[in-house]
Amino acid sequence: MSFPRYPAYKDSGVEWLGEVPEHWEEKPLKTVTSINDEVLSESVSIDHEIEYVDISSVSLANGIERTESVIFGDAPSRARRIPRDGDVLVSTVRTYLKAIAPVVSPPCNLVASTGFAVVRPQRGIHPGYLKYALQEEHFIQQVISRSTGVSYPAINASDIARIPLSLPKQSEQLAIATFLDRETAKIDALITEQQRLIELLQEKRQAVISHAVTKGLNPDAPMKDSGVEWLGEVPEHWEVCRVKAVSVFTTSGPRGWSERVGDVGALFVQSGDLTDVMGIDFANCKRVQVGDDAEAARTKLLDGDLVVCITGAKTGNVAVCENVPESSYVNQHLCLIRPDEGVHPRFLGALLKSGCGQTYFSLAQYGLKQGLSLEDVREAPVALPPLDEQDRICQWLSGVSSHYLPLEAESQSTISLLQERRSALISAAVTGQIDVRGLVPEASDA
Repeated sequence: MSFPRYPAYKDSGVEWLGEVPEHWEEKPLKTVTSINDEVLSESVSIDHEIEYVDISSVSLANGIERTESVIFGDAPSRARRIPRDGDVLVSTVRTYLKAIAPVVSPPCNLVASTGFAVVRPQRGIHPGYLKYALQEEHFIQQVISRSTGVSYPAINASDIARIPLSLPKQSEQLAIATFLDRETAKIDALITEQQRLIELLQEKRQAVISHAVTKGLNPDAPMKDSGVEWLGEVPEHWEVCRVKAVSVFTTSGPRGWSERVGDVGALFVQSGDLTDVMGIDFANCKRVQVGDDAEAARTKLLDGDLVVCITGAKTGNVAVCENVPESSYVNQHLCLIRPDEGVHPRFLGALLKSGCGQTYFSLAQYGLKQGLSLEDVREAPVALPPLDEQDRICQWLSGVSSHYLPLEAESQSTISLLQERRSALISAAVTGQIDVRGLVPEASDA
């Protein structure tokens, strides 16, 4: 669908803004907003409960994705900024993450990290327009380009305040906000449909895989009780045992290595590097300086190793090490399993990743504040067929993946295109490249 343009344009005088509608004005953000107006009082009770939002809880695509209920006395020292309805959170650290989100009907006890600039609309800008103007790609790139630091780029709130915005009168701002609310809602609905399709495909794929690695491929095989409630019956000739009985050793990465992370050194595999399809995203791993000692030797990844996340949001996630590109090591939040010669790594990985394996990991976490222990992983129950049968099942699983993964990738590609469309539409509207005034009900100046 094409949209009309304004009848006349002028040079904005700002290189990255280019031409804007003739009647629009260019103003620094600080002239129409205030930043970081409110912070928690030093006298607030340590028993006061807050809803805390930090950088990792915000994304450009989804806004504020989650908050954490925490007693103020236990909250991070950076839990200080108070956002209100209509404000916009703009991350001032790790700005490449584009953690920018509007604040919409927040709880009265919402508190944001000092890693955000809390931008509040003042006279001259409509809150709805501000929301989109600060999510516009040119503005975001200005935040990133004005940041300093290589591994941890950051920007001062005062530098954000100097970034210019292109502003029409307020009735026009309202029209643009109304138009974008309507059009982005349509796009968001399509994105949600694709996300749900991906979830259904993943659920189906995981169910098929789980059945194969716990019941085998022969529907007529005699079965026996595994003795494990959530594992149920398994083929009679399979061996029921524990991970520790079929692995050479299990270990985790050493503490303190995170302080050695930098731009050079060996690959440093962390929880976020584990993919959802039992792989490791080596291309985006950070690097770490490693010494030549026993501690380094025991945590170095080899082809055929398994990695299990033992803490954090991805606890229980499993990856199989295949084609390790260079010297790579795990951090302290990952458990490394080295299977013995009678175990096909991909079979054991699929079993731990199956519904049964994930049920065990979930149960093992009950009462454990920090997640899984190495002993929890060692004690994980497994049912193993002979090695040749493991190989056949793994070959069959490859066929399952080749069927489902392209469908998931196609939906993900559709989501990416829709997100690009959403971003382009916002950019076109708030920089005046399209004229939406006749596409929404008329509004009077505020």
